[in-house]
Amino acid sequence: MTSPGPAPHTSGHQVRPATPEDIPAAVRTLGRAFADYPYTRHVIAADDHEERVRKLQELFLTRVGMPYGRVWVAGEGRAVAVWTTPERDPSPGFLEAVPLVAELAGDRATAYEEMEKAAEAHRPQEPVWFLATVAVDPEAQGRGLGGAVIRPGLEEADRTGYPAFLETATEANVRLYRRLGFTVTAELPGIDGGPRTWCMRREPGATG
Repeated sequence: MTSPGPAPHTSGHQVRPATPEDIPAAVRTLGRAFADYPYTRHVIAADDHEERVRKLQELFLTRVGMPYGRVWVAGEGRAVAVWTTPERDPSPGFLEAVPLVAELAGDRATAYEEMEKAAEAHRPQEPVWFLATVAVDPEAQGRGLGGAVIRPGLEEADRTGYPAFLETATEANVRLYRRLGFTVTAELPGIDGGPRTWCMRREPGATG
């Protein structure tokens, strides 16, 4: 992964590819942002929940996102977007992470497996840019950092001619992603008391 200097985007925020030095700040942001997210509340054990979520996000960032995908940060790590891409197959990273994810899920491991199975049927079979996780620190939300840190991945997907795909468990996020050109391709009902999940896709060059 190359590390050019900060690149300004239309929002005015400075966004750049993440480096290993960004990992602590990115993990902190991801952990804080997902501590009370409906999906993680459902699939990660309540016991020591926030620390489990932080470790889950660190696992994905360091085992999948950084080595196999593309990661951008903004606001000194207060916003982070993690993508998997058609450039490299992330399967080795996911396979390495599976037993660790089950451990972190704890007594919610079955719920995690059920949610994954339900979503898998609606995921693209062709190569896409997959926005695997994105977060803005709660204290920095509402400033445009989320859209800013997502846009470099969309620009790369456009440049290379691939669709983009994501899943989200909040209606507020659905509205944000629609503004970025995504459309809903499936709405999954909550399983065993879990949250609804929206699958969303963006064709190359689409605008909201």
